Amino acid sequence: MTPAPRTPLHLDVSFRRSYARQDSVAVLRNISLSGAFLELANHDLRVEEKINLTFVVAQRERKITAQIVWKNSLGAGVKFLPQNNRDVQIVDDLIYFVETKRMGHRGILDGILKKAA
Repeated sequence: MTPAPRTPLHLDVSFRRSYARQDSVAVLRNISLSGAFLELANHDLRVEEKINLTFVVAQRERKITAQIVWKNSLGAGVKFLPQNNRDVQIVDDLIYFVETKRMGHRGILDGILKKAA
């Protein structure tokens, strides 16, 4: 099975384990429609553990459930567990937001370079 294409990003997120009373913080470093890499040091996440991710995109708070599929000293790989089409749309919107922002910066640089030439 081929992994889904990953979009690199740097997005602060919070997450809560199902049994935890408070949120923990991490950074999403890449994302696809199926999952993401969650960067966090000194963690004790367990493979197959479920977490609830919370992040903000375009001033709107978004939440989605995920499951830890692998871990190492840098963080953990998570698989999204969408409950409905809205959950799928949340991930798709985040990828679109990141790609659009990246293309916007690229367009500005292209314009500057064309003027300098």
